[in-house]
Amino acid sequence: MNTFLTVVIALLSAFFLFASSIKLFGWQKMIFDKQLVFFHSYGLNRQVMVVVGLAELFGGLAIWFQSSLFGTLGALALLGTSLGAIICHLRFDTWKDGIPAMITLSLSSMIVYFSLQGASWL
Repeated sequence: MNTFLTVVIALLSAFFLFASSIKLFGWQKMIFDKQLVFFHSYGLNRQVMVVVGLAELFGGLAIWFQSSLFGTLGALALLGTSLGAIICHLRFDTWKDGIPAMITLSLSSMIVYFSLQGASWL
């Protein structure tokens, strides 16, 4: 794994582990409350927020295993949650609210691409 890809994985992993911990445990009240308001405005409830948090937790951990299927599945989980966030933000909010998701979508897409290029499990 090259250095650039390692940095991207580290950044995505840190971001999504932080985001998932807030969705799952609500330990950072200000961010948790804002995210919960977003979810409610999309017609989604706290249980859906937990499922998204679990997908982010899985993805944030699994992307470190690039030589296995788990690495690709982790990157796909992050890509999926990022895409879902973009869709919700564009439909219900402003495009500016979706900028973090646009960045994570780009980075997770890059990881999926490199993961499939070097996949030993294929």
